[in-house]
Amino acid sequence: MAAASGISYERRPDSSLLVRLTGAFRLAAHLPDIEGVRRALIDAPPRRLVYESSAIADWDGSLVARLLTLEQACAAAQVEVDRAGLPDGLRRLLELAQAVSEKEGARRSEKQASWLERVGGAATRSGAEIKTFFTFVGEAALSVGRLVRGRARFRRLDLAMLFEQCGWQALPIVTLISFLVGLILAFVGAIQLEQFGAELYVANLVGIAMVREMGAMMGAIVMAGRTGAAFAAQLGTMRVTQEIDALTTLGFSSFDFLVLPRMLALSLMMPLLTLYADFVGIAGGAFVSVTMLDIGIAQYWDQTIGAVALDDFMVGLVKSSVFGVLVAIAGCLRGTQCGNSSAAVGQAATSAVVTGIVLVILADAIFTVLFNAIGV
Repeated sequence: MAAASGISYERRPDSSLLVRLTGAFRLAAHLPDIEGVRRALIDAPPRRLVYESSAIADWDGSLVARLLTLEQACAAAQVEVDRAGLPDGLRRLLELAQAVSEKEGARRSEKQASWLERVGGAATRSGAEIKTFFTFVGEAALSVGRLVRGRARFRRLDLAMLFEQCGWQALPIVTLISFLVGLILAFVGAIQLEQFGAELYVANLVGIAMVREMGAMMGAIVMAGRTGAAFAAQLGTMRVTQEIDALTTLGFSSFDFLVLPRMLALSLMMPLLTLYADFVGIAGGAFVSVTMLDIGIAQYWDQTIGAVALDDFMVGLVKSSVFGVLVAIAGCLRGTQCGNSSAAVGQAATSAVVTGIVLVILADAIFTVLFNAIGV
């Protein structure tokens, strides 16, 4: 049977505190209290603390934990610790336990950065983000070039699954959002147009707004929240599990294998989804017109056909293709930038949604100015 453990202390003439460790220190056994030693350190701090451990029979991690607590009290009282009297293994464990560096940012800096430093830091980070984005776009363009030359390598089955994910699986949410947007446009327009007795022009308002702007934009925003986040989560998980590194090691281009199929799927399916969203939004406007304004379906349809031209459809389809590419780039970019933790995957998905929506709105503003300048 192992001897009972004990911790005792005595003050020596050289102003040091000798701590004696005796017996077996095991977690399953009753461990002695170190409160007396800690109290001696606080009441009358010695010059240094030394150990005597020749009577130790056995020990495990519980002794390490108790000595760490004791040495923390020494550090608070500014008492020097001499570990020469401890076993080699115990001494190495204590050194290892105290050698872990503090995580960066774990403590707040006592000195707050000035506003100029904060502005400069934000500008530097923004510049780095812009550089990273355009570098990624350049890599994607090179990947498209390899596709045109027939040198891009990716699985056709993956492309087919992405078409399914970006296509008919997105129809329910696109249907709901587009119908409600058309309904809201018609309702708001009807309130204003009723004041002039021009309720019939609700069809013009809903048709042109859906075809030129809202169909493409709302479809892109929905796909950014749905598909862009999914792309970021998929690639982020592959980054965490080192699958992307494995592809590179095997000689595959991660852009060709992962990014290019997603760009193709979204850029080709977005015009179809936009066309579908246009008609669903117009149907939402027709619902309001028939139920609130007493306008017949045939009259509403004729008015819409007369108001919406082929150029309007082309504007919306061109926008939707570009929006699809931007959403795919945002999702893939944030996914490949993901850190090596599960929390980083969630952050990448969130960042992909925000980046995708910002890019879509920015691109739509540029398109609006450009089409207005060329008279389309």
